[in-house]
Formats: sequence, C-alpha cells, structure tokens
Amino acid sequence: MTRAKAGLIAGAAATVLVAAGAITYAVAGDGGSGVEPPAADSADAGFARDMAVHHQQAVEMSYIVRDRTDDEDVRRLAYDIAQTQASQRGMLLGWLDLWELPKVSADPPMTWMGMGSMPPGEDGALMPGMATNTELKKLGTLNGRRAEVFFLQLMTDHHKGGVHMAEGCVDKCTVGVEMQLAQNMIEGQRSEMALMADMLEERGAKPRS
Repeated sequence: MTRAKAGLIAGAAATVLVAAGAITYAVAGDGGSGVEPPAADSADAGFARDMAVHHQQAVEMSYIVRDRTDDEDVRRLAYDIAQTQASQRGMLLGWLDLWELPKVSADPPMTWMGMGSMPPGEDGALMPGMATNTELKKLGTLNGRRAEVFFLQLMTDHHKGGVHMAEGCVDKCTVGVEMQLAQNMIEGQRSEMALMADMLEERGAKPRS
C-alpha cells in the first residue's frame, strides 16, 4: 500500500474521531432542551445497544491481528479501526446512559430493524457480519500473511454488516445526531472496505463474499 493510502486511513480515522466528539457534545447539550428521550424499544436505543456489541468485536479483532503480523499497513489499519470504533462505542453507550435506558435488552438482536425473528446467531455471531467464536480463535492462531488475509476478510464481512445496521438507523432512528453518526459509519466503513479489497488483492486474495 502506498504512503498516500496509509495517510488517508489515518486522516479518515482522525476526522471520524473529531466528528464523534462534536456529536457527543451536541447530544449532551440536548439534555436540557425538553425533548423526550427515545423509548427503550425505539430504533435509536436498539441501534445504540446492538452497534455497541458489533463494534466491540471489531475492536477485539483489530487488536488480535496487531499481535499476529509485522506488516505496518495492516497494523495501522487495525489500530485506526480499533480507535474509531471504540470511540463510537463509547458514544453509543453514553447516549443510553444519558437517556437513562438499559444497555441490554431481552429482545433478540436486530429487533429494532424488524429482524428479531431471524434465526439466532451461531457460535457467537449475533448480528450480520459478526465473526464466530471459532473464527476469532482461528485468527489468534495465524501469523504473517495468513493472519493479514483472514483479518481483512473477516473485517470486510464485519463492515458489510455494520453498514447494513447503520443504514437501518438512518432510515428508522429519530435522534438527528445519532442518524448523523450512523451516516458517518456508512461512509467510513465503505471507504475502508474499498481499501481492504485493495489490500487483499495485493496479497493474492479476495473478500469472502
């Protein structure tokens, strides 16, 4: 990967983090506006809860691969994904606190998107794009080029699922700043998917789907 591409990764991550700070401030500032917070069964709350779980796995995968390869491009991408998604996850959980809503629900994942009746995820893959526990364990056993390729494939799938969920929030959520964050996720993760496709091609591999 070129130095210019590497710079784009870091720049995009920095932009997302700055935007995240601004959005967090905006939501916190709404506390005294008299606007009713979302209900526990709303799309806003459901997206916040589910995406927080989804993001946590992306952070986990990113830190796993940073210990399995010396490739600076992959390590930089993994670090940027981990930092961006950890920041966004903190925002999502912070909003639930602000709204005085529980961080867990008895409803199945994706209920807020009308997908609560789908078969339960197997082996830890609770939502679209999530890796299974078996896949995470496998990632932790690989090294070098094999770890890089498997991580890029898993994260591409993960981003596809994340974009699908974020699109659902843009369509169904009502809190403006949360919808803005969801749109930022869509744009950022699509950009990273294009980058990861290039990185896979450089390694003689392709996305899994």
